Amino acid sequence: MDSLPESEVSIPIQVNMKPLYQLAEKNVETVFTSPNWPNDWVSIDCANRYKYQFRRGPLQITAAGNSMNLGFTGFYKIIGSTRVCLGNTVISPWTPACRCGFDEGERRVNVGFTNTIKVSYDYKINLSINRQEPVPVDKCTVCVFGVDITNQVMKGLKDELDLAKKAIEDSFGVVDLKPQVQQLWNKLNTSYGLYGLGWLKINPQKIRLTNMFASNDSLNIVLGMTAKPVISFEKSADLMTLVPNIDNSTTKPGFNIFLDAVLNYDSLSNILNAQLKGKEFDLAKGKKVVVEDSRIYGTGNEKLIIKMSFSGSNSGIAYFTGKPFYDEKKKMIEVRDIDFDVKTKNLLLKSADWLFNKRITAEIARVSKFDLSNYVDTAKILINRQLNTEWIRGVTSSGTVNDLKIAGFYPLTEYFIIRSNANGDLMIKVDAMSFNLQ
Repeated sequence: MDSLPESEVSIPIQVNMKPLYQLAEKNVETVFTSPNWPNDWVSIDCANRYKYQFRRGPLQITAAGNSMNLGFTGFYKIIGSTRVCLGNTVISPWTPACRCGFDEGERRVNVGFTNTIKVSYDYKINLSINRQEPVPVDKCTVCVFGVDITNQVMKGLKDELDLAKKAIEDSFGVVDLKPQVQQLWNKLNTSYGLYGLGWLKINPQKIRLTNMFASNDSLNIVLGMTAKPVISFEKSADLMTLVPNIDNSTTKPGFNIFLDAVLNYDSLSNILNAQLKGKEFDLAKGKKVVVEDSRIYGTGNEKLIIKMSFSGSNSGIAYFTGKPFYDEKKKMIEVRDIDFDVKTKNLLLKSADWLFNKRITAEIARVSKFDLSNYVDTAKILINRQLNTEWIRGVTSSGTVNDLKIAGFYPLTEYFIIRSNANGDLMIKVDAMSFNLQ
């Protein structure tokens, strides 16, 4: 048997960014003030002092390409006071406090940050943050001299925004998705019951990141996966492995999956025996044969062996060989070129040559047919059902199988393996996730 070809899947993933936005809203301070507001003053020099309160409005977040813009409207009020100094020598007392943003309402300024999104090989989303220049909406005029001090206020605000930038980076500058990806990886390594058809295991091998871009409230990621899925009648042990780092190779959109269905020969034998057991053959010279039992085995060399226990004029065991053939139109496996095994021939030539009768081989050939149409149709339904599911809370997949066909079969010694090939489309949507922040 040749090795199972690797299956390739290219999966568009749409991540709802609203939970991240809500996290940003929660973690970025809403009020900034001068130290010990409103009691203490901040001295610029001997002649000037001030104190302020700045609060931000709701965050406004937009995304496009690999950039995310984080903006808000700030509202501030400031109290200032001056005095006359000669060098560092005080000449006059402080003037009465001059206020801006109180009686006329808080002064407004538009503030923003530009964040560039990058995904590292270890599933961390990195946000590189740049502060934009604050844009004043309202002027701020000091009461004593009627001086517009908006520019001075903006300069002080920049210093505060740089501190806010650091707070944003500390809060959600790096989002670690590896724990969630590991959960999905573990799910893919788990056997899933297929409602009587056996157990499906995806057996993932690699994960690729081929594209990433943001749009409005969604982060769109195109992930690729290499896997070796297998269906078996017996549930195998689930072997959990660490998710590998992101691979940088690319593949075509959609998925092209090779799937091995591992059948044991008992199930095939039961089908065959149901047709042959009790079958009576009237042969030449008044001889007859009654089939007591029949079993089917693999040889490991592309052929099958049929063992037939018989009674009647003589009793014993006869062995036949045949080669499986797949009729694609009928979706049926047939055993063709059925003949007596060489050892059986040698034995019968010496003792019961009358058993060499084409009626027996013809009847075995007639009933040695295994209809796979139900298997193919059911497998297609079940795979579609598996594609459209919720893997973990908030992470759902949707997809469809466009084509499913038999690509080959292998009569191994212990198992009869049917290899199928399926292609189609698949998409994953992430609506809710708990983010790990570093």
